[in-house]
Amino acid sequence: MTRTVRRNRRTRRVLQVTGASAAALLAVSACSSSDDSSSADSSASSKASASGGSDKLSGTVTVFAAASLKESFTTLGKQFEKAHPGTKVTFSFGGSDSLAASITGGAPADVFAAASPKTMKIVTDKGDASGTPATFVRNQLEIATLPGNPDKVKSLKDLTNSDLKVVLCAEEVPCGAAAQKALDASKLKLTPVSYEQDVKSALTKVELKEADAAVVYKTDVKAAGDKVEGVDFPESSDAINDYPIARLKDSENAAAAKAFIDLVRSADGQKVLTGAGFLKP
Repeated sequence: MTRTVRRNRRTRRVLQVTGASAAALLAVSACSSSDDSSSADSSASSKASASGGSDKLSGTVTVFAAASLKESFTTLGKQFEKAHPGTKVTFSFGGSDSLAASITGGAPADVFAAASPKTMKIVTDKGDASGTPATFVRNQLEIATLPGNPDKVKSLKDLTNSDLKVVLCAEEVPCGAAAQKALDASKLKLTPVSYEQDVKSALTKVELKEADAAVVYKTDVKAAGDKVEGVDFPESSDAINDYPIARLKDSENAAAAKAFIDLVRSADGQKVLTGAGFLKP
């Protein structure tokens, strides 16, 4: 074998070894890249799961709420829709007793916010609430008079004057039950010209000058602006109503219902509610 032949064979072996090494390095690199990619995907997936990306809220949330919550909940509904594009919050406002009866009668709804534990109990006793209702605000009574208070109403006792046309909420409605509790505490008897089925209806009688005064909530007097004038009375402290809220068992949008309740109870929700005159729970 000549020196030239041996040199050529040695060169081929070197090239083969070098090629094998390069191939091995490429394989290791590819595996490493694949592992990094897999790790990155796993990390991204975890982050997406943690942020609720796969649980994006959508659809309609139907809320049955006490009439006194109209202004506050309408504001919170808009905030909710803005925070969760693709959702819509619809409201049914009215007397809590009527709303509770509708729910137990099968009316479709996702959330119920009542103006008293007693009216919420109508729903929970029928097993129509999911979980335990939570108190989210409280409300206190106030006398609403005509602008400028022309009849010089200064106390609850003044409302017993037979010359005054006074309106109360019906006793089965939370604002009416609270008013009667305040009257009982002060040992007063009052015969109104009418009993209204919700607090907004009672207030409207004064706004339209169909009544001289009405016993309503502070929040309703505040919402009415200069259409009425409010008069505080000490007996109202004996008749403060707790407002409970609950998700309903047959909710068709349970995730969004829970998220709306979370907003109501959050710091942002409480800011809106206390700004409207509600008391913290």
